[in-house]
Amino acid sequence: MSKSKNFRARANDPLVNASPAARASKLSLVKLAKVSKPKAVSASKPGKIDKIIAMMLRPKGASINELIKATAWQAHSVRGAISGTLRKKQGLKVISEKSGDVRLYRIADKAVG
Repeated sequence: MSKSKNFRARANDPLVNASPAARASKLSLVKLAKVSKPKAVSASKPGKIDKIIAMMLRPKGASINELIKATAWQAHSVRGAISGTLRKKQGLKVISEKSGDVRLYRIADKAVG
Protein backbone atom coordinates (compact mmCIF):
# COMPACT_ATOMS: atom_id res chain seq x y z
CA MET A 1 0.00 0.00 0.00
CA SER A 2 1.42 3.39 -0.93
CA LYS A 3 1.57 6.33 1.43
CA SER A 4 -1.33 8.16 -0.23
CA LYS A 5 -3.68 5.19 0.02
CA ASN A 6 -2.63 4.58 3.61
CA PHE A 7 -3.21 8.26 4.44
CA ARG A 8 -6.70 8.19 2.89
CA ALA A 9 -7.58 5.06 4.85
CA ARG A 10 -6.54 6.73 8.10
CA ALA A 11 -8.33 9.98 7.21
CA ASN A 12 -11.61 8.12 6.71
CA ASP A 13 -11.25 6.26 9.98
CA PRO A 14 -13.77 7.60 12.52
CA LEU A 15 -11.32 6.99 15.38
CA VAL A 16 -8.73 9.30 13.81
CA ASN A 17 -11.13 12.26 13.70
CA ALA A 18 -12.75 11.55 17.10
CA SER A 19 -11.89 13.25 20.38
CA PRO A 20 -9.52 11.38 22.74
CA ALA A 21 -12.38 10.50 25.11
CA ALA A 22 -14.54 9.14 22.28
CA ARG A 23 -11.55 7.26 20.87
CA ALA A 24 -10.84 5.64 24.25
CA SER A 25 -14.44 4.56 24.77
CA LYS A 26 -14.69 3.11 21.26
CA LEU A 27 -11.40 1.26 21.68
CA SER A 28 -12.49 -0.19 25.02
CA LEU A 29 -15.74 -1.40 23.42
CA VAL A 30 -13.75 -3.09 20.68
CA LYS A 31 -11.50 -4.74 23.29
CA LEU A 32 -14.51 -5.88 25.30
CA ALA A 33 -16.09 -7.38 22.22
CA LYS A 34 -12.92 -9.34 21.50
CA VAL A 35 -12.45 -10.48 25.10
CA SER A 36 -16.02 -11.58 25.73
CA LYS A 37 -16.09 -14.22 22.99
CA PRO A 38 -16.57 -17.65 24.60
CA LYS A 39 -13.83 -20.12 23.82
CA ALA A 40 -14.67 -23.67 22.89
CA VAL A 41 -13.48 -26.11 25.52
CA SER A 42 -11.75 -29.06 23.95
CA ALA A 43 -10.48 -32.09 25.76
CA SER A 44 -6.76 -32.35 25.13
CA LYS A 45 -5.45 -35.71 24.07
CA PRO A 46 -2.94 -37.40 26.35
CA GLY A 47 0.64 -36.36 25.74
CA LYS A 48 3.86 -38.28 25.90
CA ILE A 49 4.37 -37.50 29.60
CA ASP A 50 0.92 -39.00 30.24
CA LYS A 51 1.99 -42.15 28.40
CA ILE A 52 5.14 -42.37 30.51
CA ILE A 53 3.13 -41.97 33.72
CA ALA A 54 0.61 -44.63 32.65
CA MET A 55 3.37 -47.10 31.83
CA MET A 56 5.24 -46.42 35.07
CA LEU A 57 2.07 -46.87 37.14
CA ARG A 58 1.90 -50.52 36.12
CA PRO A 59 2.89 -52.87 38.96
CA LYS A 60 6.09 -53.99 37.25
CA GLY A 61 6.85 -50.49 35.89
CA ALA A 62 8.51 -49.86 32.53
CA SER A 63 11.98 -50.19 31.10
CA ILE A 64 13.78 -47.42 29.25
CA ASN A 65 13.35 -49.31 25.97
CA GLU A 66 9.58 -49.55 26.46
CA LEU A 67 9.39 -45.82 27.23
CA ILE A 68 11.55 -45.01 24.20
CA LYS A 69 9.22 -46.98 21.92
CA ALA A 70 6.10 -45.35 23.40
CA THR A 71 7.39 -41.77 23.09
CA ALA A 72 9.81 -41.98 20.15
CA TRP A 73 12.33 -40.09 22.29
CA GLN A 74 15.98 -40.85 22.85
CA ALA A 75 17.08 -42.51 26.09
CA HIS A 76 18.53 -39.33 27.61
CA SER A 77 15.26 -37.48 26.92
CA VAL A 78 13.21 -40.16 28.66
CA ARG A 79 15.52 -40.11 31.68
CA GLY A 80 15.37 -36.31 31.74
CA ALA A 81 11.57 -36.38 31.69
CA ILE A 82 11.52 -38.87 34.55
CA SER A 83 13.94 -36.78 36.61
CA GLY A 84 12.76 -33.29 35.76
CA THR A 85 9.06 -33.52 35.01
CA LEU A 86 7.93 -36.45 37.12
CA ARG A 87 10.22 -36.17 40.15
CA LYS A 88 10.87 -32.45 40.43
CA LYS A 89 7.89 -30.69 38.83
CA GLN A 90 5.09 -33.14 39.62
CA GLY A 91 6.57 -34.45 42.87
CA LEU A 92 6.00 -38.12 42.06
CA LYS A 93 8.07 -40.75 43.84
CA VAL A 94 9.89 -42.61 41.09
CA ILE A 95 11.51 -45.92 41.98
CA SER A 96 14.32 -47.32 39.84
CA GLU A 97 15.07 -51.04 40.24
CA LYS A 98 17.49 -53.25 38.40
CA SER A 99 15.99 -56.59 37.37
CA GLY A 100 18.70 -58.70 35.75
CA ASP A 101 20.22 -56.56 33.00
CA VAL A 102 17.17 -54.29 32.69
CA ARG A 103 16.44 -51.25 34.82
CA LEU A 104 12.73 -50.77 35.56
CA TYR A 105 11.17 -47.46 36.51
CA ARG A 106 7.88 -47.23 38.36
CA ILE A 107 5.89 -44.69 40.33
CA ALA A 108 5.31 -45.45 44.01
CA ASP A 109 1.91 -45.02 45.62
CA LYS A 110 2.83 -42.00 47.74
CA ALA A 111 4.27 -38.77 46.37
CA VAL A 112 7.40 -37.14 47.72
CA GLY A 113 7.04 -34.31 50.28
